[in-house]
Amino acid sequence: MGKAPELIIFDWDGTLMDSVGRIVSSMQNSATAVGLPVPEAHAVRDIIGLSLQPAITRLFGELPADSLNGFLEQYRREYVELNPTPTPFFANSLTTLGLLRNNGHKLAVATGKMRRGLDRIWLETETGHYFDSSRCADESESKPSPQMLLDLLDEFQLSPDQAVMVGDSIYDMQMAAAIDMPRIGVSYGVHSAEQLAQHQPLAVIDDVADVQHWLYK
Repeated sequence: MGKAPELIIFDWDGTLMDSVGRIVSSMQNSATAVGLPVPEAHAVRDIIGLSLQPAITRLFGELPADSLNGFLEQYRREYVELNPTPTPFFANSLTTLGLLRNNGHKLAVATGKMRRGLDRIWLETETGHYFDSSRCADESESKPSPQMLLDLLDEFQLSPDQAVMVGDSIYDMQMAAAIDMPRIGVSYGVHSAEQLAQHQPLAVIDDVADVQHWLYK
């Protein structure tokens, strides 16, 4: 991609952390708990990457405010407290982050998680020190809007061609494409390599460690 980027922006769920199974089961269990139709697993996987409120609307339609608030509270409780599904980091995630930092790159996260959710995970896993900044769902417009990326670029005073977005969903690819930011898809998350390839990434990789190869290609 020519000169290696100064800033590497990662999605979280399905890119660095294997949390897709927990998200799917938490969404299904929450629907059961509040009396909504239980969505199929593939339908939940397809909305992962969006912020929570538009994801819920995509799955269940427009809900009255009290029903929406009740579902949001149930989902957060389910995901944080009740659901035992493990959420490990993907193999090579932490090694890759460490190597990229050692090579002088700035690292950031752009995620559909809420700020308190990302901060909680960083505290629990002691991984916040890898990142120079982040943007969360309650701080910016939901993907595929590029606003999260624009906010990060503004913070670091960089142009889109000085950064790269790494993510597992078409929403990651779309938001980067909207501002002509280079992008790399990962094939092991929520959307297939074929779906990601439609958005002209530099590459679709099967292991996050392969990010390094494409940065210096």
